[in-house]
Amino acid sequence: MSAARWVDPVDVHTVAAAAEALFRSTFGGAADGVWAAPGRVNLIGEHVDYAGGLVLPLALPYVTVAAVRMRDDDILHAVSTHTDETWQGLLADVAPGHPAGWAAYVAGVVWALRRSGHLTAGTGFDVAVHSTVPVGSGLSSSAALECAFALAVADLAELPTDDAGRRPLIDASILAENEIAGASTGGMDQSVAMLARPGHALLLDCRDGATRHVPLDFGSAGARLVVIDTNAPHRLVDGRYGNRRAVIEKACADLGIACLRDVADADAAVAALSSPAAQRARHVLGEIDRVREVADLLDRGRIADIGDALNRSHASLRDDYEVSSVELDAAVDAAVEAGAWGARMTGGGFGGSAIALVPTDRVDTLVADVVRRAHSAGLPVPQFLHAEPSGSAHRLGNSHDTTTRAKSGNSAGA
Repeated sequence: MSAARWVDPVDVHTVAAAAEALFRSTFGGAADGVWAAPGRVNLIGEHVDYAGGLVLPLALPYVTVAAVRMRDDDILHAVSTHTDETWQGLLADVAPGHPAGWAAYVAGVVWALRRSGHLTAGTGFDVAVHSTVPVGSGLSSSAALECAFALAVADLAELPTDDAGRRPLIDASILAENEIAGASTGGMDQSVAMLARPGHALLLDCRDGATRHVPLDFGSAGARLVVIDTNAPHRLVDGRYGNRRAVIEKACADLGIACLRDVADADAAVAALSSPAAQRARHVLGEIDRVREVADLLDRGRIADIGDALNRSHASLRDDYEVSSVELDAAVDAAVEAGAWGARMTGGGFGGSAIALVPTDRVDTLVADVVRRAHSAGLPVPQFLHAEPSGSAHRLGNSHDTTTRAKSGNSAGA
């Protein structure tokens, strides 16, 4: 049986050095700056962001870093340490479905900022990316990429980057993912990547965008939050995620409301819908209540007591929303049997990751049992990550003055 593999966080400056080295070898010279944004895990509140619900994510100590330099020729040239797939083209030609692949998340940000009037046409960018957020794990590597680059563009274009100034950047990142990359996600991932605070989860109201930082100190409760990456990649652009969202939108139309959050009587609303819309709505309405429950418990410092809500969330996602998988169910079941206070799938589902809230002295047992369960079922061996509430997107260092940097229109490789 394969041994458990922990993926430890890497110092952000080490990650930045890899991005800068790629930048120099590809484009020549130094970048104008380097920016980082975190991956995220959602403590609770799954598949409710696009229903105007409440979510409670936290930023992870795993980041995507972008080394960026401005150009004056409308060209975007994007490279990454993780793939030989590069993209170079005119930003004026960016449109839904073009470019394809990972470059859509970068090019789409510029497209969205231009569309909203926050960025003028003509400026281009060279960008080199390095990341420690596992791709395909459901930990929002795409939003980390979007937000690192969006913050870079804002700094270089001298746009506001305080909390209020980050709202248009969040919107642009969401639009890039929805329209250019074709993934119909909500706004939770981008919001926490841009607004997170160390030692806190972010309570986000997806109906009006209001946020509140909720204290989250696992150590004070003698606990750890462990991310279990099942190594079964999730796919949000294969139609199933979009199908769930479409069902919720149709349910709202049938009920005559703008979003499910507007339901006054949950039982009556569910009874008025036919299958499978009834089950989908029951999950969404119940999950919003569970977020309120968990936030209240955290406000009172009762971290150990949120486990039951995590368990109920997973059961609802598995049975009513039907977005779990055999890998996720095996990980959650093994974690609970090993002594976790609570465990659930997290992210969009159909693969990806689960989380387990576990007493510190049970971590090793939990990890061994989850690996054993996967091995006995013939499933991929999971890997494990540390879920320590971390900070938001930021610029690294201060070696370049954003008010005087020169634009480059003839970078090497262009």
